[in-house]
Amino acid sequence: MAEELHLDTTVSKAEQYRQLLPQIEALTSGEPDLTANLANTAAALRQAFNFFWVGFYLVKNEELVLGPFQGPIACTRIRRGKGVCGASWEQAATILVPDVEQFPGHIACSSDSKSEIVVPVLKDGQVVAVLDVDSDQLNDFDSDDQQALERLMPLVASWF
Repeated sequence: MAEELHLDTTVSKAEQYRQLLPQIEALTSGEPDLTANLANTAAALRQAFNFFWVGFYLVKNEELVLGPFQGPIACTRIRRGKGVCGASWEQAATILVPDVEQFPGHIACSSDSKSEIVVPVLKDGQVVAVLDVDSDQLNDFDSDDQQALERLMPLVASWF
């Protein structure tokens, strides 16, 4: 198990993700506990990119319920179709939001959040969780983030 991340911050963001994803896989390899793996994944993503907030919401009883995260306190429950996380769950699709103030129905868990990306975790064709990443900067996420985080989701799904 890796105890420290090794990233070259002088390379592109896409390359940093290429360096990070195998480290997350190594960090979680052989660990059967869902909470431990989600927690370390959230911590690795936040540490690597200094995101404002990184966490998982788990589908439980027709709601998204807050799971392991890194960052300030967060909304505990989100209904299907509500906010960016609920919309990602409902659509079973990644949603990238350059300016959260422009997203209809955005749930402001923190007024410091300015942009967001939410990626669904699919298991057997069903959304079982979503990864939510927030930035305190506008337009902080792009196709590099989307592609890399989507590549991470099959590993995350394997823990469910």
